[in-house]
Amino acid sequence: MTKRELRLGTILHGASGNMSAWRHPAAQADASINIEFAKRIARKAEQGKLDFLFIADGLYINEKSIPHFLNRFEPLTLLSALAGVTEHLGLVGTVSTSYSEPFTVARQFASLDHLSGGRAGWNVVTSPLEGSAKNFSRQQHPEHALRYRIADEYLQVVKGLWDSWEEGAFIRNKQSGQFYDPEKLHTLNHHGDFFQVQGPLNISRTPQGRPIIFQAGASEPGKKLAAQHADAIFTHQPTREEAQAFYRDVKQQLTAAGRKPEDLHIFQGVSVIVGDDADHVEQQYQTTAALVSIEDALNYLGRYFDHHDFSRYPLDDPFPELGAIGQNSFRSTTDEIKQKAREKGHTLRQAALEAATPRPLFHGTAEEVADGLQLWFETHAADGFIINGGTPDTFERFVDTVIPVLQARGLSRRDYPGSTLRENLGLNLPVNQFTQE
Repeated sequence: MTKRELRLGTILHGASGNMSAWRHPAAQADASINIEFAKRIARKAEQGKLDFLFIADGLYINEKSIPHFLNRFEPLTLLSALAGVTEHLGLVGTVSTSYSEPFTVARQFASLDHLSGGRAGWNVVTSPLEGSAKNFSRQQHPEHALRYRIADEYLQVVKGLWDSWEEGAFIRNKQSGQFYDPEKLHTLNHHGDFFQVQGPLNISRTPQGRPIIFQAGASEPGKKLAAQHADAIFTHQPTREEAQAFYRDVKQQLTAAGRKPEDLHIFQGVSVIVGDDADHVEQQYQTTAALVSIEDALNYLGRYFDHHDFSRYPLDDPFPELGAIGQNSFRSTTDEIKQKAREKGHTLRQAALEAATPRPLFHGTAEEVADGLQLWFETHAADGFIINGGTPDTFERFVDTVIPVLQARGLSRRDYPGSTLRENLGLNLPVNQFTQE
């Protein structure tokens, strides 16, 4: 049996997801819209031999949104630019299945895959924020279960379009005048509940067969969607025990869907702080946490609950009973926040401040951070991690100090094994559905 390899990515999140991290002494305040900053992080990730750089996205903001969300690059545009300054790093971006068209998205990611030499990945989301409908001429946001039904058909269409052309379809014989082999062209002719798409796609099969498909989320419909379609999951569980349960569940669903457990990698999104010792780590955390006002913390908390106004509640009373609020947005996250508040007896103030600046799950010296990642990996809580710096300057410190420890332990690679994201993730080439016997 092939030895498992720890997989690593990082999230490009401007000056970080903290409401006030742009004010941090080490932060580049305009990082979310600064191409030179993005290039630097991408090159650093490639220096550390990480599998990919990940760009999250959203489609609705208001005046209370996280500063990073107010003014940031569209993912595919930015990833296309980063393709030109990297050689091996995977380039993964978020695009919604609720507010885009399958043909357009299939074409965009196929183009990115060609531009990058086979390093594109699509993070499939169904868009949790109800306000998104207001930006797309919709009367209302689709409810949670419907969004996943749409996403399932959407992925069937996109994968079908990516199979429009077989390998070697474009002959380009100047002497004979034959540009392509018509036997290697396949028209989709999809007619479903939500989409009618003829095809074929107007770009050839991509260097890695098709871009890598990520699915973000931990709800039951999300896990089912991933088991059917995804190559990787981006998730977050607050404890190793919960992560292990999630891991077992998804791998079992893969088997039930006729796939192998190794066909899909589970990535835990984790925040990290690396320091010289415990005091240095705590000083870094407190410096970052102190930047957040209670007003900003309430606004941050409200975003998860579809921008619910938490300022109406007494700050030092128990966390309010919210009923179904949040069930049609970030469902797994809002369930976790409410459960934690109940279990710990948190007031609204405590819950908001913890949500706005959660203490990083992995913190300590480089060796201690490596210990934590290794434990989760070896006890099957994750196949890999998407690293988010707990402070604006953490990621580069992580590459310089933690990666060498992981390499010395034989957990992390010292060089890339291939040229495509699929090869570097150890995933098999997909078979064209039109050529299967």
